[in-house]
Amino acid sequence: MSGTSRSLAAQYRRFADAEGTSPLQARLALAISRSADALHAVEAAPPQRRGPALVLAALHDLALAERAPALEDAAVDTLVHRADEVAAIAARRRHRPDEAGRHAVLHPAVAEAAHRTGADAIGLIDLGRPAGLNLAVDRVGVRYDAGATRGDPASPVQRAATVVGGRPVPAHPVPDVVARIAVDREPLDVADTENARWLRACLPPDATDQRRDLDTEIALVATLGPRYLGGDPVDRLTEALAHVPDDALPVVTTTWALSRLSAARRQRFADVIGATDRPVAWVSVEGVGVAPGVPTLGDRPASGHSIIGLALPGGPPDVLGRCWSRGRLLSWFGG
Repeated sequence: MSGTSRSLAAQYRRFADAEGTSPLQARLALAISRSADALHAVEAAPPQRRGPALVLAALHDLALAERAPALEDAAVDTLVHRADEVAAIAARRRHRPDEAGRHAVLHPAVAEAAHRTGADAIGLIDLGRPAGLNLAVDRVGVRYDAGATRGDPASPVQRAATVVGGRPVPAHPVPDVVARIAVDREPLDVADTENARWLRACLPPDATDQRRDLDTEIALVATLGPRYLGGDPVDRLTEALAHVPDDALPVVTTTWALSRLSAARRQRFADVIGATDRPVAWVSVEGVGVAPGVPTLGDRPASGHSIIGLALPGGPPDVLGRCWSRGRLLSWFGG
């Protein structure tokens, strides 16, 4: 076994042992780490595209396209005999796990932005989420504990979250959405069947609930026909704002997206919003200290929770609450 193969084997074993790896993914990663032929096949991919999550997603994509057996049945065999196809997918795709929308935390925050500004129509601009699934926030239903519900109870997309603390999530509605725009370096228009399949492929086959949730959101967003803008999200923000009609409030949303930018680019993003010649709202759900200008409340970075921020024209950003587990648990104290 070559030095490269030994290094890959160790990487796949670490992936198998990592917290959050599904049981099936762990079993497959271990099988690949023990097969010299499989490790040699992984080397067909570009050096930066040989990671286990991406390679397993590429194998899953072939299975979903019915170009290979089910992942759980023949992953190693498929990898060995179809190495060039796996490498080609890995070379042109990025791993996109857990792309489901963050509706339970976004719905009250977007509604709060519209309520405070008196907007009766908004344009949603979602940055850094390639599929733009957040853009369906007005078309979903959300159930909070104690029986509180928000949004559309008849929507095929229903989400749930737990509220902690003494203040309930406000009941303001999200007004009419007249524009939906996703901005990402490599956007994925979910109306394209290959893009939709790739999002599914990035989830483990044994993540049944996640796959069901993702499928319903993909189907919903595909009917809404959002606009997708590719390129640097900061550089294309001004263009995105121009696609929102003048009589609607642009609401920019970032959910765990700014951490992928340098501190300088994050500040540039905030500067672009602050320099616009029209009112713009910015709803942020980011780790502590990540969103420029959003107060940290004395919390320490990497403290295990995120801060829900709201920036409106003419004033400093406000804090609406904290959340955990990607919005499945939240504490609301805004308003």
